[in-house]
Amino acid sequence: MMTSPITQSAQQVVAQDLEYICANLHDEFSRMAGKKLLIVGGAGFLGYYLVQSILFWNKTGGDDHVIDLTVYDNYIRGVPDWLTALADDANLTLVRHDITEPLPTDIDDFHYIIHAASIASPTYYRKYPIETMDANVNGLRILLEYCLARQDSRVPVEGFLFYSTSEIYGDPTPEDIPTPETYRGNVSCTGPRACYDESKRYGETLCVNFARQYKLPIKIARPFNNYGPGLKITDRRVLPDFARNVLAGEDIVMLSDGRPTRTFCYIADAVVGYYKILIKGQPGEAYNIGVESPEISMAQLADYVTDFARDLFGYQGQVVRQMSQDKDYLADNPNRRCPVIDKARTQLGYNPGISLEEGLKRSLLWYADNADAEEA
Repeated sequence: MMTSPITQSAQQVVAQDLEYICANLHDEFSRMAGKKLLIVGGAGFLGYYLVQSILFWNKTGGDDHVIDLTVYDNYIRGVPDWLTALADDANLTLVRHDITEPLPTDIDDFHYIIHAASIASPTYYRKYPIETMDANVNGLRILLEYCLARQDSRVPVEGFLFYSTSEIYGDPTPEDIPTPETYRGNVSCTGPRACYDESKRYGETLCVNFARQYKLPIKIARPFNNYGPGLKITDRRVLPDFARNVLAGEDIVMLSDGRPTRTFCYIADAVVGYYKILIKGQPGEAYNIGVESPEISMAQLADYVTDFARDLFGYQGQVVRQMSQDKDYLADNPNRRCPVIDKARTQLGYNPGISLEEGLKRSLLWYADNADAEEA
């Protein structure tokens, strides 16, 4: 292992991010004050800041600004330490529940719901394809039926957010990159990624039709390559893999030729976008959440991580290329992924502000204090 001349802790990174999120969501969180929010799948990567930003707001906004938060998760990966540390918060309720099963009979009357319960790492959703589809289709349908049942009640659902994915676009044709929400996709329905891609596409169809037929406030997010604190080092996506190599003092191993390109959106910016969709998004509409530039290759990303790790930790490794032992590792992997975010900018006031350089540095600092994690 490396010796580390780190000057900033993961705790400081998280505090900085939470201040940024809440400052950019003052209007949205103010509208949620005094109401109840359910986050399904809140123990995962996205839940890390979705949950903590609400609780941070509660502590800084005053008693009349409190948002009551409930988290449902099946904890198939165990209860993460960060969530256990929050368990005594008076405004947080943790419930062990698998969203593919019927809702608890004592479920509360929620004003807002976020459905973030799905496996999102290609390595793991290819390993658990049926479970992935069940969460994105059957679990979603259960929650939509809950919204419908509450429509004419004293406490109707005021906002519902479904996490789709940029994977619904598949491998866009060159003229459709950067990719707008109007692009219909170039997706395999039988390939190794289809369990995720197609269940998200069908999930969007469910959301749009429930919104249209029943006039329900259902909105859709299409995330583009989020990264940062909360994404376990064992997740098997590219940045956690690079971080694991760095912190072990090993060479960075790149399991491709390094040519595919992506834009990367730091999680604090992404969470701001997601809450803006929940509160300000149009029913039945999907919004790209990401950044438009820089679009960089995997080889460039590896070089950036190497350079920043040298500055932060005195890292001495280099980038090496290997072939993955998983024959489907790169099957149906898009060559380019880059969003058009004009719709979110115009309708929601979404304006990501954390640079790739800053985001990567914060991520590496967070991983330095979170280098040990159970399998994702």
